[in-house]
Amino acid sequence: MTLLTAAETAAAVRAGTTTAVAETRAALDRIAALDPALGAFQVVRGERALAEAADVDARVAAGEQLPLAGVPIAIKDNIPVAGEPMREGSAATSAESQPADHAVVARLRAAGAVVVGITRVPELCVFGTTDSVYGTTRNPHNPDRTSGGSSGGSAAAVAGGMVAVAHAADGMGSIRIPAANCGLVGLKPGSGLVPADMGAHSWFGMSENGPLATTVQDAALMLAVMAGRPALAEVAAPRALRIGLATDIPTPLATLDPAWKAAADRAAETLRAAGHEVVELTIPYPADPLPVLARWFAGVADDVAHEGLDVRRLEPRVRAHARAGHVLRRLGGLRPGPVNRLRTRVEAATADVDVILTPGLAQPGPLADGTGAAGSPTCARTSATRPLRPCGTCSGGPPPRFRPGGTMARRCR
Repeated sequence: MTLLTAAETAAAVRAGTTTAVAETRAALDRIAALDPALGAFQVVRGERALAEAADVDARVAAGEQLPLAGVPIAIKDNIPVAGEPMREGSAATSAESQPADHAVVARLRAAGAVVVGITRVPELCVFGTTDSVYGTTRNPHNPDRTSGGSSGGSAAAVAGGMVAVAHAADGMGSIRIPAANCGLVGLKPGSGLVPADMGAHSWFGMSENGPLATTVQDAALMLAVMAGRPALAEVAAPRALRIGLATDIPTPLATLDPAWKAAADRAAETLRAAGHEVVELTIPYPADPLPVLARWFAGVADDVAHEGLDVRRLEPRVRAHARAGHVLRRLGGLRPGPVNRLRTRVEAATADVDVILTPGLAQPGPLADGTGAAGSPTCARTSATRPLRPCGTCSGGPPPRFRPGGTMARRCR
């Protein structure tokens, strides 16, 4: 049986042709059957989810028009879900239940969504693969490969057909990398649209909460609820857009796989055929990426201090990452000038386009061999859109044998 989209599920629950309890039970059955081979879930909520679903059915019966009525969803293990632990992929975090929902979880539940589980992440969401002391998450399209990270658990849950939509979060590619690896629609919102509030300071404001889905409609619906802006759920054909095709990559440390470039080129031709103007674009990536990377390292160091974690219980690679963050701060690596200048250059270079189209990744994701948990650098290859977020970025395209399509970064005008 084909899995209903989130929009279809909510419409059916509102119409009374199915119930939240039935949809939740079906999702739990799919998780039980599929997740042992994929390792997407850290926590499966079982009876607690069914009790929530019964409450949703009562609200629907009372006449509430809930945009996500009875939709089973998964939450990434980096924001609080009341009554559940938030382990963040680490043995160093507390196993105690969280006292209250994050604002995003509260909005999703208020809209009628049912949280069926919490999905795995790499320790403290640092890396681009999802492996930790709790296990390795695999790509449903090719289980020998990673689903990406750090939202790899959420991506595997959606791409594997266990749920139609899932919460994710992105600071340095953690929605875009898994979406590209797993052939999903993923959206990193622009700053201030969706409540962030992750860790000490959401990695200096780089991190945002967003959706992972199989359709644009579902991504828009979930984003609308997360943002508290119902109008965002409306998906309409856009006016003719000017689209910049940028196939250069941000770092000389990686090479662009020809299949990924070809996917971006095919997407460009599809957009031209739909009536949009596509122009070649060069993005002024910095010769020295350290000012941006320093915020990644120091953000992790600040999260460790903010949560009062015992560094001796962290994985060696994360310990080293946090230590580098302290060093970079002492050396002045967090000065705002270089990042502000980069932002100005990128905005100037992209000022006359509405959309930036790039390859989703430079290379396919690595093998899901679990070596990341032992300290080996098994991060997914560089995301081609990490420096780009004038408004928001999205990634998507079904993967032909693990080679998905392009990534788009949309400008707001």
